[in-house]
Amino acid sequence: MDRDATYALISRLLGELFEIAPEKITLEATLYQDLDIDSIDAVDLAVEFRKQTGRQLTPDEFKKIRTVGDIVDAACASAGNA
Repeated sequence: MDRDATYALISRLLGELFEIAPEKITLEATLYQDLDIDSIDAVDLAVEFRKQTGRQLTPDEFKKIRTVGDIVDAACASAGNA
């Protein structure tokens, strides 16, 4: 899955799981401040991402994620597509 496809999947999941308006979801949007995602929501997002892609973010990667772009970067790096 390339970067654009990963971003599209993350955007779709954010909209479906948390009812976030598509225009709010950008690579620069912060999860906690801009999108009002808490740590439990972030875990739910990671679980759903793993279900759909088979890729799991490591705890170290997970700790560093602050923005939607960070999720995309981590997901692509874990797949060797960075």
